[in-house]
Order: sequence, then structure tokens, then C-alpha cells
Amino acid sequence: MKKIIFVFLVMFLNFQSVSADMKVKSLQEGNPNAKVSIIVYESLTCGHCADFHTKIYPKLKNDFIDNGLVKIEFRSFPLDLAALNASKIAHCKNDGKSDLLHFLYENQKKWVQGEKIKDINKNLKNLILKKDSKLDFENCIADKNIEDHVLNDRISGAKKYNIEATPTLIINDKKFDNPHNYKKLKKTIEKLI
Repeated sequence: MKKIIFVFLVMFLNFQSVSADMKVKSLQEGNPNAKVSIIVYESLTCGHCADFHTKIYPKLKNDFIDNGLVKIEFRSFPLDLAALNASKIAHCKNDGKSDLLHFLYENQKKWVQGEKIKDINKNLKNLILKKDSKLDFENCIADKNIEDHVLNDRISGAKKYNIEATPTLIINDKKFDNPHNYKKLKKTIEKLI
């Protein structure tokens, strides 16, 4: 059912302007002029995406991003309404930094609980209020510019790279298989540097 709703959303938005509002910044890190560019398409309710953020990303950051050898951009590919709402929260500060995104993945098991979206939103709101009391949860969830940005990430990923699952890594404009194999990922990056 969730997949049908998102397919419907994608079809609906294809008939509207696909350009995201420029006021919403992409979440990225690293040297903007790095030779290696990684795009990660992910869904905040995806357990494999959380594993990537907690197990693979720290190694990638230490070995390549912090050294200016790689730039990374996190793009939203929400698989359900809870992931869409969490993505809106991750973009809400509009500073282009990915700190809140990483926080949401690190604490995913705390907020991705409940039978209804109302329950999950309540968990998400409580978690965010503990982290950042200045963030206006309700305004973030209702922000149409952020929502358009998130959904346009999903649409462009499906169109340009045929993204079907999360996480999916794009390294220098090519899909990388097996994002959970750091040894293979490291070798691939080293060949490109």
C-alpha cells in the first residue's frame, strides 16, 4: 500500500514542476571540489540505511571525507510517510549540514515505532525536542518547500539512476553495488582518487 501511494505521488509530481525550491539546501559534507562524488539515496525508516550511517559512514568520513578526497550528498528517497516526515525534519534547519540526519539514523529505533503515523510522529517529535528545542516540529512537517525538495530528490533518483531500494550509492555518476561492504567501497574510491 505504501509503495502504491508513493508511485501515485511520483506520477502526480511528474506533471508538475520538478525543480525544487532553491531555498532548501541539500545535505552534504566534504570538499565541494573533490575528485570523488558520492550521492546516497536513502529512506529514514530503512534499517539498512541506519546501518550505513552508523557502521560505514564513520569509516568513509574518517578515511576520505575529512581529508577532502570525497564529497558526499545525502538525498531523500522516502519509502513511506514516516520517512517523508523525518526527511522534512532533517532538512528543516536549512543549513545544508547533515548533523540532524545522522542523529535521526543513530536514534532510528527510538522513533520508528507505532502502528500509525500519528504514533511515529509523536516519537519523532519527542526525540527532536530533546535534541533541539528551537526546532518547530509542526512547521517543519507542514513546510511545502521542504516536502517538494524531498519528493523531487526521490523523483530525480528514480528517473536518473533507476533507484529502487535504499541505500543506493552513486559514485561519480555510477551506481555502486553493496554499500555495506566497506572494503569494496574503499577500493572503488581509491581507484578514482
